[in-house]
Amino acid sequence: MSSTKPKETNKKTDESHLDQTLRPRAWDEYIGQKHIKDNLKILLEAAEGRGHIPEHILFYGPPGLGKTTLAHLIAKETGRQMKITSGPAIEKIGDLASILTNLSVGDILFIDEIHRLNKMVEEILYPAMESGVLDIIIGKGPSARTIQLDLPPFTLIAATTRVAMVSSPLRSRFSGGVFRLEFYSNEEIARIVDRSSKLLEISFEKDALEEIAKRSRFTPRTANYFLKRVRDFAQVNQKSSVRQDLTQKTVKDALNMLAIDEIGLNSSDRKFLEILIEKFNGGPVGLKTIGAAMSEEEATVEEVIEPYLIQLGLLERTARGRVATKKAYEHLGFNFPSP
Repeated sequence: MSSTKPKETNKKTDESHLDQTLRPRAWDEYIGQKHIKDNLKILLEAAEGRGHIPEHILFYGPPGLGKTTLAHLIAKETGRQMKITSGPAIEKIGDLASILTNLSVGDILFIDEIHRLNKMVEEILYPAMESGVLDIIIGKGPSARTIQLDLPPFTLIAATTRVAMVSSPLRSRFSGGVFRLEFYSNEEIARIVDRSSKLLEISFEKDALEEIAKRSRFTPRTANYFLKRVRDFAQVNQKSSVRQDLTQKTVKDALNMLAIDEIGLNSSDRKFLEILIEKFNGGPVGLKTIGAAMSEEEATVEEVIEPYLIQLGLLERTARGRVATKKAYEHLGFNFPSP
């Protein structure tokens, strides 16, 4: 009876811990968002100098830009324990009460997607953030009474992709600041990919790194995802160690297999533009109409597909509907209609 010896794995790059491995562990390793880092350093140093805990902080911006990573960095820099939860996970007042009463002095509570927090729960969070107390109502009707529990001093760090859905009273209670994360430049993305490739022990040619960067939609999470898929492609198709320098051609072949074109558009992005140009003469066309034509939900079209197209100047949102720009026609190889 034969047995197969399992291949050795590097624990540092084990797939189950890959995201944690690639996450920056110090300010110097966090690339980009300089204005936010500078403000946070002052906030944290000032609080430490006074012997206080840091004030509550809210990060917002598109997915994958580093909101959670910043929260982890704050915890590491201050030496605090961080408890992690999300808006949808806190369904009842009792859920929030359980989390808050189990915090220790100086702990950081990180709530992701805080815009999805139940409004009744949100009301309980206000006094906890402002006064450090938890008001719990016991009973109903005339016999109801309120119990006030003192909470240990803590820092709330929240993140959201939709800051407009965070109520004004809640936003105003983030006394440490409300920070918007910006998209990254291609140069910053290339530096991030370079750092990640070293952690994964992958060697790239400079042109290959730049090829990943320019297709990564200005987003570190996307860049790291592409890096892992290029690594997999090279390992399987080249039948050789991925420790050798990976070329620009390898990157192009891998990302073409994923249907990612040279400016980062995926198949859904191109389908959107092709339908807009071919079926509706470039627009204007309403969101419901193009969503039905694509067999996609309106929310997916509006929140997932359109933002990157608008950012690249391929799409315009007008009062009458969506309109494809001349740049979109040229990118897809269509003749732009003369006025």
